[in-house]
Amino acid sequence: MFIRVLGAAAGGGFPQWNCNCANCKGLRDGTINAVKRTQSSIAVSSDGEHWVLFNTSPDILSQLAGFDKLQPARRIRDTGITAIVLMDSQIDHTTGLLMLREGCPLPVYCSDMVFEDLSTGFPVFEMLKHWNGGNHRKSLPIDGSEFDIDGIEHLRFSTIAVDGKAPPYSPHRHDPHPGDNVGMMITDTRTNKSVFYAPGLAEMSKPVVAAFERADCLLVDGTFWRGDEMSFAGVGSKHALDMGHMPQSGDGGMIEVLRDYPEAQKILIHINNTNPILIEDSPERAILDSEGISVAFDGMDIVV
Repeated sequence: MFIRVLGAAAGGGFPQWNCNCANCKGLRDGTINAVKRTQSSIAVSSDGEHWVLFNTSPDILSQLAGFDKLQPARRIRDTGITAIVLMDSQIDHTTGLLMLREGCPLPVYCSDMVFEDLSTGFPVFEMLKHWNGGNHRKSLPIDGSEFDIDGIEHLRFSTIAVDGKAPPYSPHRHDPHPGDNVGMMITDTRTNKSVFYAPGLAEMSKPVVAAFERADCLLVDGTFWRGDEMSFAGVGSKHALDMGHMPQSGDGGMIEVLRDYPEAQKILIHINNTNPILIEDSPERAILDSEGISVAFDGMDIVV
């Protein structure tokens, strides 16, 4: 199975356009050892030709331009994208659907809660009805049952609901429902190797623990280094868990969790612009290196 990281940053990217935190300023000034990242999205394939796109960030056009496998190559107009899967209804994971309107219809897999958000609070699906015959949404099961995606051979998919937050615009922002956020297990039926992808993860529930135990590769939430990172960086007041993200450091943090899975390939994705792990020679990055944990970057290729 081939995985391409199209974008590795959290909402706003890195540097964030309106942010002058130490990381963003340092990257612009060239005073830190770091590279820019666009907002998080990955593509997965079993054959290198037919790809499932996970999330469609506002940066999708530049991400497609940087990856030739998704560009038109077989007909006058086409794409290597066979289907789209949405992990949540956050603006930084869904706005790119509008950028792909010239290529509609593409099948879009999402949970019922995500479909509700994208039909009401942020009615992307309603807007896309005006292009090429309407939306082609397919329901995403969230009970862990396996399913196939048409046109994708040798890969099986299973989705579980994970604890997290609906977007601020959502009518049920303060009334969480299963399916607001999901994690995805992708298994190559030829090798039985699997990756668990969860860019938003607030808690290690029993289904999440089971997924971690099964996966050969963990591509998981790397948003914040510390729980109070927003206030520490001077850019906000919300705690990481209140935003639906488990911090890396501290008791019960992602580093501690990942120690229980020494055989798995461990990669953090969806990294906020304030996170010191973006600085490649930072003490925090050295800690990750010592723990065998990698930090995703745009253009990263993973083979499982």
